[in-house]
Amino acid sequence: MKPRVGHGFDVHPFSEDPERRLVLAGVTVPGRGLKGHSDADVVAHAVIDALLGAAALGDIGSHFPDDDPAYAGVSSMELLARVVLSVSTHFEVGNVDTTVVAEEPRLAGHRDEMRRRLEEVLGAPAGVKAKTAEGLGPLGRREGIACWAVALLVPR
Repeated sequence: MKPRVGHGFDVHPFSEDPERRLVLAGVTVPGRGLKGHSDADVVAHAVIDALLGAAALGDIGSHFPDDDPAYAGVSSMELLARVVLSVSTHFEVGNVDTTVVAEEPRLAGHRDEMRRRLEEVLGAPAGVKAKTAEGLGPLGRREGIACWAVALLVPR
């Protein structure tokens, strides 16, 4: 078996609930929370899809449906840990790289902690980059946050 690469993407709008926490890569970041069935962690969701894609195991929705009450409010990092365990029967994670696109909040002060949290769960190196949409489109209008992720799986 050869190494495999997977790509993941996720986007969530900001929540209108002032009590909703903003969670990115398992880190609570000051700012408006995101709307979603789970904790709406776009970073963890994108990484999950990248890993599942590399392993040819479907997508996040097929494993953790957003209409299943069991996943209401669940930590997406817990879901990521389950996916890492699932793919570990045949693969080890080589590395993961992510790009978070958000006009707000500024993430520079949180990137290292986000990277560390991902690496703890993945057992592999992780990159976390933060970008803005330069005011363009829904992300640029501060309507939500998106994340792209790429994962490398190496056969055991």
